[in-house]
Amino acid sequence: MARPIYKRIVLKLSGEALQGKKPHGIDHTVLISISQQIKEIRDLGVDVAIVLGGGNIFRGQENTCSLGLDMDRSVADYMGMLATVINGLALQNVLENTGVPTRVMTAIEMQRVAEPYIRRRAIRHLEKGRVVIFVAGTGNPYFTTDTAAALRAMEIHAQVILKATKVDGVYSADPLKVRGAKKFNSLKYIDLLKKRLKVMDATAVSLCMDNKLPIVVFNLNKKDNIRHVVLGQRIGTIIK
Repeated sequence: MARPIYKRIVLKLSGEALQGKKPHGIDHTVLISISQQIKEIRDLGVDVAIVLGGGNIFRGQENTCSLGLDMDRSVADYMGMLATVINGLALQNVLENTGVPTRVMTAIEMQRVAEPYIRRRAIRHLEKGRVVIFVAGTGNPYFTTDTAAALRAMEIHAQVILKATKVDGVYSADPLKVRGAKKFNSLKYIDLLKKRLKVMDATAVSLCMDNKLPIVVFNLNKKDNIRHVVLGQRIGTIIK
């Protein structure tokens, strides 16, 4: 039986990944599919931490502009952080129904809903075989959930960030809009920044570069892709 090449990972899921084909909100069938894939890699002995976005419910400045709201950036960002908590609770519920012990840890304290994020406690949960879901980003406005993923990955000593998207890697342009966009099998951090490829924000990429933390970008919609990446198969694009 193949063995995983990573012992501990951070899986970064966007809010849009949870909405499936719905215009907004959460698609329960997508949650079930993600949960089953997470269970598979956890059964291989991999420690799994997850960082969630909230764009399927509320996306900061983008939503305030489209709704014509005159809202401070900080307020909009806090609303987006709360959206990630909703997603985290939904994913936790499905994971535990699948038989996977799960803890939600939030950067904004709300004790009746989730545990406050404490680094040592998060590591202990992982050591006990629990999946940990990090929500509310970093707890600060002006920082994306991508940056939260990079920060949490370094704090818990993860070996890689798995960035789940709707396409099978990093392209020179959006392959859903631009015909003939070139796919990269591998990239250096600095090339990602120079080319301004919109995979992760510059702060997150810089953090990963400074701490030599690899990022694998892959298509979440293809079954078993998470397991394939964990087992070391060449899926998507690796940034290192």
